[in-house]
Order: sequence, then C-alpha cells, then structure tokens
Amino acid sequence: MDFAAPVHARQWLDVREAGARGDGRTLDHHAINRAIAHVARTGGGTVALPAGRYLCFSIRLASGVALRLAEGAVIEAADPARHPGRYDDPEPRGEQLYQDFGHSHWHNSLIWGDGLRDVAIGGPGRIKGRGLTRNGPGSRWRAQLGERPLSMRDMSPAAIAALEPDFEAMHGQGNKAIGLRDCHGVTIEGLTIDGGGHIAVLLTGCTHVTLDRLTIDSERDGIDLDGVCDARVTRCRVNTPNDDAIVIKSSLAMGNPMPVEDIVIRDCAVSGYDRGTMLDGRLATTQLLAPDRDGPTGRIKIGTESNGDFRDILIEDCRFYHSRGLALETVDGGVMKGVTARRLTMDDVTSAPIFLRLGQRGRGPAGTTIGAMQGITLADITATGIDHRYPLILAGLRGHPIRDVTLARIRLRYRGGGTEADRRHVPEALPEAYPEPSMFGTLPSWGLWARHVAGLHVDRLTLSHDGVDARPPVILDDVVLGKVRETPFWPESR
Repeated sequence: MDFAAPVHARQWLDVREAGARGDGRTLDHHAINRAIAHVARTGGGTVALPAGRYLCFSIRLASGVALRLAEGAVIEAADPARHPGRYDDPEPRGEQLYQDFGHSHWHNSLIWGDGLRDVAIGGPGRIKGRGLTRNGPGSRWRAQLGERPLSMRDMSPAAIAALEPDFEAMHGQGNKAIGLRDCHGVTIEGLTIDGGGHIAVLLTGCTHVTLDRLTIDSERDGIDLDGVCDARVTRCRVNTPNDDAIVIKSSLAMGNPMPVEDIVIRDCAVSGYDRGTMLDGRLATTQLLAPDRDGPTGRIKIGTESNGDFRDILIEDCRFYHSRGLALETVDGGVMKGVTARRLTMDDVTSAPIFLRLGQRGRGPAGTTIGAMQGITLADITATGIDHRYPLILAGLRGHPIRDVTLARIRLRYRGGGTEADRRHVPEALPEAYPEPSMFGTLPSWGLWARHVAGLHVDRLTLSHDGVDARPPVILDDVVLGKVRETPFWPESR
C-alpha cells in the first residue's frame, strides 16, 4: 500500500490485537483508541481494521497515525438511543456566535482530531453513519434576515426547532463522521461514507490536505473545507440532496478570520439524488425540496460563511447531476479573488446554473464591512435542464460591484416557461439576506441577469430554452461591459 507520510510506514497494528471484535455487536471504539494511542506513543504508524463491522462511538486520532480500513471493513456509528455509550461532548469554546453548532465543534464526531500532524484515514472500507444526527443548533447570531434562506420564512417555529434543537440536546450525540481541526498533513482517501450526519467530512484550519476517491452519500453537507489552505479534492463522488456536496468556507470557527488559499477541486461529481440512491445505483429523484424549501442541493459552493478571504481557487473537470449549480458567495466581509471554474457539465439543474453574490449579511463582530469579489473566470461550462426561474446570476451591490468577471464558452439550456408577469418583476436589492438564487424570486430574464458588475467580459455565451418564455434572454442593470464576442443577444437595460 502507499503511505500518506513516511511515519505511517514505521509499524502496522491490527486492531484485533488491541481487543477489537468487529462483530457488529461489541462496542469497538475503546480497542481502536487503545491501538491509536499505542502507535502514537511508539513512533507512529498504521492502525489496520481488517474486514468486519466495528460498532463505535468517538474514535480519537493522533499525530503520525494512519487509520486503514480494509475491503469489507465498516466503522458503524453507534446510536446513543440504542447502545450503552455516548460520543465525546462538544468541546467548550465559549460563545459561538457566528457559525452554526456543526461548524463550531469537532470532538463530537465519529472520528476526530485536534491540533495534529501527519494523519490519514483511508482504504477501500466504509463508514456507516447510522447513529449520527443531521441536526444541530443554528448560530446564536440573530439578524434573522441573513441567518436562514428566505425560502424558509414561512416555516413554523416548530418546524425550524425540529431541524435546530438546542445545545443541551446535542450532548452525547455524534454530529459528523469525520471532524478535524488545526491539523496539518491530512490525507483521506478511498473511503465510502454512507450517512455523515450534519457534515460527512469537516476540516477547519487545516493545511496540506489531500482528499481523493471519496464516495459520500449523506444527509447534509458532504465535504466542508473551512479556513483551509493547500488542499486538493480529486475524484470524489458526493451526493447530498439536503445540503451542499463540496463547499469551501471561511468562518470564525477558529476564533478569527482564516483565509482560504490554494484549493483545487478536480474531477469530482456532485448530485442531489434521493438520499442513499447514489450508493445503490437507483439515482432516484422523488425528493422535490431540500429542508430550506428550494430544490435538491448537492452542489459545489464557495461561501456562505465568508468572514475571511478566498484566494487562488480552481474548480475544474467536475460534473453536476440533479443539483443546484455552482455558487460563489461572499457576504460576511471576506474578499474573494482569483477563482477559476472551468470544464464543468451540469444536467437537471434545480436552481441557477451559476450564482455569484456579493452581499452584506455581515454575520460577524461589530464593524464587519462589505467584502469584495473580483477576478472570477468561468469557462467551458455546459448546463441543461435548468429551472426556468433562475438564469445565470451575477449580483453585486450598488457602490460595491462584482469586478472583472469573464464568461467564456458557456452553453446554457433552460426549461422555459417565464411569463409576462415575470418579465415585469423588479428584484429587490436584499443586501442583508442569506444568499440563494431564489432570494430574488423568478428573475425577469431567462438566460443572464446581472446587476452591479464592473468589467463583464463575455466570449461565446450561448443561451437557449425549451417551449415558450416571455422574458428577454439578458438583462444588465448597472453593468460595465468589457470585451463581448459572439454573443447573439442584445441586452435589455434597466
């Protein structure tokens, strides 16, 4: 086998030698933790799980240790309601105002590490998150217009409370499959994660990260990189109908804004098929809405949490299936600069195919200012079966435009169906709202809607739709055009 770091080759310890049974009935996390601690104390190495079913509460990683799951090895998340035990408590970190519970704690995960170096989790085995919870409190920041998507505004307090129980209810619960904080030299490869709770893989404040060939089919977020630098996400397949599949964030979970820099997402497939049906191959599409009352999610996104800056991010050669499109959002004061997305294909798009939003939610301490978005290149993108309500959206703020956006060789085909009433709709500014394409309602153009953009360069933008649509293809509002080439639509200005 290949080792993620030289230290992992120093020794090899089978968890059965530490007392693990792998019979699906015995709680094996104590034995696995003994094996990890022994290998860490004796110079580092690999802890191996042979074929078997290992029922576990919290597994604690250590520096210099790789956890290797063989073919047929399954770590199953125990359920505190059914099994005699509990997950490690969420670590006390003071008042976490500006991000939700799931992003603010790591120790309450099935597998967790904090302040480590040279760690790895890999192999052809599987993590089954049966006993994890998808729920957790929202942030304690209460500017409600920006805390939740506007699509949730008609939900009852009881319905929201069911999704966001209070903090005390989370003690003993497992909230994530893998949670790593302040870890440097991280490799997670080859695994299948069947159900990851709130977040299947959360990395916060980590550097030198490799995520490769992961297969994830989960209840909420798939892969979250929060304040991460130098990361490669390659050949991953992530299905998350209820939340984002692969998302890059820059929250205040580490106590201060953490910049995000040098990230590559390459050759990945994301989707919003019914939960579990990517793994079993059915690829079902019976679920019509995510919990936020918009269509299934399953996309690649940068934001919403955006207190720190985003720099030098590349998304390329990725596929979107039955999901929302690509979203780039900075609304909490961060500067997003130097993002390139190229060679993307999308089929059956449940929202806008591309959504760029510079907003003023300002979820952060007093004095949080408006951020910036500039230097965005979107090229060689094809999308079909797009929800007719949401064109390609570029939405800045008056006096704070999105700057220097290039749209090159983009082909978009919509379902059509916009009405004269839709054409007359004038979207509100909504600077403080949670950013989602649906925030503006059905847009008054069907192909491209851009507002407050300085420097929009267009090279071969091809737009089409099925059926009849009463709206114009393009509306530009307070947009300064740069070079425009081979785009057959004359914009309607407002």
